[in-house]
Amino acid sequence: MTAPVVEQPTDWTEPGAHPVAAGVHRVPLPLPIPALHAVNVYVIEDAAGLVVIDSGWAMPDARTSLADGLRSLGHRLDDVTQFLVTHAHWDHYSQALALRESFGTRVRIGRGERPSIEAFDARKGLHPRQVELLRCCGADALAAEIAGMAVQRSEQDVPHTLPDAWLDDGERVALGGRGLDVFATPGHTRGHVVLRDAAAGLLFAGDHVLPHITPSIGLETEPERKPLRSYLDSLRLVRNMPDTLLLPAHGPVAPSVHTRVDQLLEHHAERLDAAAERVRAGHRTAFEVAAAMPWTRRRRALSDLDAFSRMLAVLEIDAHLDVLADQGVLDAHEESGVRRYAPRA
Repeated sequence: MTAPVVEQPTDWTEPGAHPVAAGVHRVPLPLPIPALHAVNVYVIEDAAGLVVIDSGWAMPDARTSLADGLRSLGHRLDDVTQFLVTHAHWDHYSQALALRESFGTRVRIGRGERPSIEAFDARKGLHPRQVELLRCCGADALAAEIAGMAVQRSEQDVPHTLPDAWLDDGERVALGGRGLDVFATPGHTRGHVVLRDAAAGLLFAGDHVLPHITPSIGLETEPERKPLRSYLDSLRLVRNMPDTLLLPAHGPVAPSVHTRVDQLLEHHAERLDAAAERVRAGHRTAFEVAAAMPWTRRRRALSDLDAFSRMLAVLEIDAHLDVLADQGVLDAHEESGVRRYAPRA
């Protein structure tokens, strides 16, 4: 069942607590990442207490915005009984940990996030595994640039500890007046989950399905080996469910999960075709293929992007080439520590 879309502000980042369904409000919180604008957290008013899905970045402005949103509903921060977090990226997870320190609030997250949470060590840099992967992609200069990036002020001392309990695939989180079904949707991160309220026709999608942007793949401390293959399987998983309202972490509420999933699957099919064409044209590494492709809706050159975006672009192409090798379209081999691809004869 697809729930009707409750009228939303024209600007989805407008502060406040915006109703999306009976007993559910969307509260956008500020971020230190201009490109993402804001992150939506969803407040569920339940007979057993307030439940919040995702939490925002642990920083003063986000805490104030959440407190203001709750206050407009007649609640306080210490009324939140638990946070259910879709994945361990800081804009979703870290404020839950900070509020746990203040109020003892229970925090749960997908079990598959455990390896990355336990492995994170800021002393090793923010993206040590991505640096290794970039070298395998033939992007040594970019790898050195990422390795040399300073930890920003907003990234210092961000809490990144274990939750109180895990969310497991197939679990039903029973609240006082509704049930939320947990589905593992690896890809964006290895432990990403979505929560589905079938009775109300709602999918709390986190970063798995976003209305305006394509989620990054495998950006975490301990990424899985084949994140794009997992992500495409996870898209098909939610596509095979009855359609619902899309409640994303970034962007406005959308009337149909199915519509957006179809667009994302088509996008990746087009990128797979384009990557294969670049290999047929003689580009052999993920870096070479990425440099030969346009990026963003403005079709910018890879060299025109900032270092972080170039990292995401090269690793996304690496994931696409890996899928093409699995499909038998390309052959892959390693030479001097760099993965090289060629059309399969």
